[in-house]
Amino acid sequence: MPNSMPESVSADTSSSSSSSRLWLVTVFLTGGPVFLAMLVYKLDSFDPAPIPVHEFTHPPLTAALRNERMLQGSEKVGYGVLKGPEDLLYDAHSKLIYTGCEDGWIKRVTLNDSPADSLVHNWINTGGRPLGIAFANSDPDADRITMIVADAYKGLLKISGNSTVLLTDEAEGQKFKLTDGVDVADDGMIYFTDASNKYYLREYILDIFEGKPNGRLLSFDPVTKETKVLVSDLYFANGVVLSPDQTHLVYCETSMRRCRKFYIKGKNAGRVEKFIETLPGLPDNIRYDGEGHYLIALATEFSTYWDLAYRYPFIRKVSGMVVRYLGMPPMGKSSSGVFIVDLDGKPIAHYYDPEMSLISSAIKIGDHLYCGSVHHRGILHLDVNQHPARAII
Repeated sequence: MPNSMPESVSADTSSSSSSSRLWLVTVFLTGGPVFLAMLVYKLDSFDPAPIPVHEFTHPPLTAALRNERMLQGSEKVGYGVLKGPEDLLYDAHSKLIYTGCEDGWIKRVTLNDSPADSLVHNWINTGGRPLGIAFANSDPDADRITMIVADAYKGLLKISGNSTVLLTDEAEGQKFKLTDGVDVADDGMIYFTDASNKYYLREYILDIFEGKPNGRLLSFDPVTKETKVLVSDLYFANGVVLSPDQTHLVYCETSMRRCRKFYIKGKNAGRVEKFIETLPGLPDNIRYDGEGHYLIALATEFSTYWDLAYRYPFIRKVSGMVVRYLGMPPMGKSSSGVFIVDLDGKPIAHYYDPEMSLISSAIKIGDHLYCGSVHHRGILHLDVNQHPARAII
């Protein structure tokens, strides 16, 4: 009589085999993606560095006067026509606002009593992406204006009439990757920033995630045609502005949440000093308002996410990988706004809104605040007389 396995033992063996296969499939389906993700993380070349958070010596600054809901009462200028008006420049002679847009056009905005009725005209197309803009001269005839443009992709440009000339696109043998902020001194000297020598504008967030000092502050002499590096190893060098007395510059380091002074004249020439530290957000452009104040655009607040990301490089690496492989995520709300300080860097007022993101510049014309954005479709206008910043008790 042939040997045979009892039916119960055969059933148990079959059940055990099925369970084993199910377990293996489960492990593969759950562990496989995890293993693959770990492998990609390990092999990815993006390598964020520790950010010197020890330099954040005190909590984020606050201003005594605040408007925490600046969108309430605000209006849009050139809505839908101005795409990404990154920097704003006002010509008091012609009463025009100039701004560089993502389509390459520098546009002129004629203001009317109603912001919604303001007129927008194309002026000059740089063929790149104009960011910082500054006048090299002032003339009652708008057609005789000479403008210096920091074009993210082209370099430093000079526009005069219908002529666009490249002034410089490299320094010390290194090409600019992200020409960003610019201002022009009374003597004609041009001061500007190259935000990153590694990443282009479309990858700018990777420079911040990487946490390395890839930026530079530079000068260009229009007489000698010399381009000089004034300060190197900056953490995303951004906006720059001359002081009213023309003795120094104030420039923004976005990643470090600070602005610093660089002296261009006098016994301190060549010296760097602190101006304002631990801003409540990441600074973009900076403008002088002609009334004893600097207007610092804050692109985003320094949120819990940024606090953790700054402290732990692996968070920035994962964030950078998401951007590299999946693209930039939609820009959410980030309490963007404008931080106003006096000439010594003392906070005066803060205009912001939790529903707002990526404000990149601000100018003040009379009682009116105008804000540009690298992301939005129009210029934000706010009457600060009707909607002032108030003391918060």
